[in-house]
Amino acid sequence: MTGDAGSEGVEANARLTGSVAAVLLVLLAAEGVTILSIRSLISPHIFIGMLLVPPVALKIASTGYRFIRYYSGAPAYRKKGPPAALLRLLGPFVVVLTVLVFASGIALIFVGPGPRQNLLLLHKVSFVLWFAAMAIHVLAHLMDTARLAPRDFYWRTRKQVAGAGLRQWTLVASLAVGFLLAALLVGRAGHFLAG
Repeated sequence: MTGDAGSEGVEANARLTGSVAAVLLVLLAAEGVTILSIRSLISPHIFIGMLLVPPVALKIASTGYRFIRYYSGAPAYRKKGPPAALLRLLGPFVVVLTVLVFASGIALIFVGPGPRQNLLLLHKVSFVLWFAAMAIHVLAHLMDTARLAPRDFYWRTRKQVAGAGLRQWTLVASLAVGFLLAALLVGRAGHFLAG
């Protein structure tokens, strides 16, 4: 164990955030590949996009939890300290732009041709802004993610903080729900192309 319950909770939250971030990096890279030929890869684009929704929500929840604990004065979170000032300023933009990109993308597979053009413009503009914000976010957290993500999966380090199995299953459950959403909605690609 790493110490008192408070510092263990901070480490547990960091490990979950790191594991989810590593999965998101892989899935977002795959989603990025589909953009290179979006018309012919619209089905994989929708599938991966829907697969991403629950892990993205989990990442927002885990970082939001840290935010709330820090600003509500939890001693262990205060002791760990806040992210760098630039990242604290960037954080709300990352969250809002992430929600905007995903919400507009999901809406696109349901709306008819009429409102589609404005929604598609919103999706593209929010993506460009999101990509810029995420590039800074990812580069700033890349080393932490590489350090934290595998800790619950290595036998030597997984026992240092209680709850490794629960964190792993939470991540797997988010992917399973995402896979179910993706399987249910990938058929909407034909609706999108028909419009």
